[in-house]
Amino acid sequence: MSQETKTISISALDYGDLEGGLVRMMDRFKEEGTLTGDFDDDQAIRADPDAALLGLLYDQRVRVEQAFTGPLRLKERLGHLDMARIAAMDEGDFKEVFAQSPAVHRFVNKMADTTQEVAGIIAEEYDGDAANLWNDGADRSTIEKRVRALPGFGPQKTKKVRYVLHYFGHRDFSDA
Repeated sequence: MSQETKTISISALDYGDLEGGLVRMMDRFKEEGTLTGDFDDDQAIRADPDAALLGLLYDQRVRVEQAFTGPLRLKERLGHLDMARIAAMDEGDFKEVFAQSPAVHRFVNKMADTTQEVAGIIAEEYDGDAANLWNDGADRSTIEKRVRALPGFGPQKTKKVRYVLHYFGHRDFSDA
């Protein structure tokens, strides 16, 4: 498939208040039409809100492209990103899957634990679907508060959530 048939039209947001890897991804999107550098990976993240949320979770001390494709590696290994099933997995078994080469994240133990904690909250409080954090028409502030309440999401990651949701097509923030 040619690049032209894969190009996604998403309005640009002003991200002048950010720095780092996410800025590089959004700059690449403006120039090349891809966030991760791989159109198929971009599409897989667009199709799975859980992958977008976990990608943002993994955006810590690794290249941002690796962070956002980490959930895709996890999904490939597990055959799903079902939050209830991930939360219910044996901790040791989950860490083994998480650590397979290439590891989902360089901090295997910490991120595997946090992934299972986040998955448990998404399963229990959001019907197992990360999209339920933002798909009820909540305003940006409410969405940020919901995400900030999850383990592993500090102020910096919370600040990035609108860009991730917007550029991966999960929520339009062009008017926010």
